[in-house]
Amino acid sequence: MTAPVFFVDQLKGIGAEFVLDGPEGRHAVSVKRLRPGEDVVLTDGRGRWTEGVVKAAEGKDRLVVTDLESLQEEPEGSPRITVVQALPKGDRGELAVETMTEVGVDAIVPWAASRCITQWKGDRGLKALGKWRATAREAGKQSRRVRFPEVADAASTKQVAALLAKADFAAVLHESGDEPLARAELPAEGEIVLVVGPEGGVAPEELAAFQVAGARAFRLGRTVLRTSTAGTAATALLLGRTGRWS
Repeated sequence: MTAPVFFVDQLKGIGAEFVLDGPEGRHAVSVKRLRPGEDVVLTDGRGRWTEGVVKAAEGKDRLVVTDLESLQEEPEGSPRITVVQALPKGDRGELAVETMTEVGVDAIVPWAASRCITQWKGDRGLKALGKWRATAREAGKQSRRVRFPEVADAASTKQVAALLAKADFAAVLHESGDEPLARAELPAEGEIVLVVGPEGGVAPEELAAFQVAGARAFRLGRTVLRTSTAGTAATALLLGRTGRWS
């Protein structure tokens, strides 16, 4: 089993010994109950990481890590996979972020689709976005990632269309698609952008705007998935088909 991963905002200039404290230190000492001699990985979540050995656990929230190796950097995956996720109701948005992160998505764009029951406005929207980003960070650590997915600001339909227009492969999961995503011709590199609609479906005018931007409609399978699980299933399919899971 790989070593547990802990988040450190700044790894540049880190020495041979480091004290992990605060919430991460508390999690390491009081939750994970790490002890001297165990391996740990420290990462900034942006691809840079180093591995060390626990020297001591002090109090409830201080982990002393020593024998830190030189800083390493994991390259970005290619092709890069971005999922535009319509806002689900309740806590299903966090569930979608969690499972897409565990599977290996590179970026998530919250989308305020016209048929979304949930709408991010004002302080409520900022709080919800913060939860999505915190969920991506925690799921990234849990799944032993050192490059966590980026969670962008909430996008409008116009902004999503602009994102699709720049992609090397742009797709919308929609029942009108005459081809399954499993048979789509995918690029070997560049950017894949996939749109997952809300529970009420992608509105006709939104689908039209995305098609003008160069996106095609694809079916995922024979069953209809919830918006909170469709992105995860599609990401897994794309990672397998592009060879990133090989």
